[in-house]
Amino acid sequence: MDTAVTAVTELSSSNTYLGREKTMSSKWVIKDADGNVTNACIKAEEAFVEANFDHYEAYVTPTSSVDLSAEARMWRDGELTRTDTLHLLDDYPNAANLTTYRAELRAWPSTADFPDTKPTLGS
Repeated sequence: MDTAVTAVTELSSSNTYLGREKTMSSKWVIKDADGNVTNACIKAEEAFVEANFDHYEAYVTPTSSVDLSAEARMWRDGELTRTDTLHLLDDYPNAANLTTYRAELRAWPSTADFPDTKPTLGS
């Protein structure tokens, strides 16, 4: 283990570092001289990072780029595709519930429950 990693491990394993109370409120991205990330996120005091690393920047928590509506529509489209063949079978034992389910799937994006509550087969 290199010196920097050892120091970070020691820093995070006790409540004091070099005789002072540590505050662990900051996260940092460590980079090499070319700007390549060598450690994606360490938690340490700024003074420690500044003393031990030449190239660093504050860590920014990634934000979720998931669009819940788009994800829900993809799920719904998959359910419609999955039930296409069953819907065509006249002798399917659950045909009435399947027809209702498919109608609920098609109407779901225009309801107040979208995208929070998914339709279920037999509901």
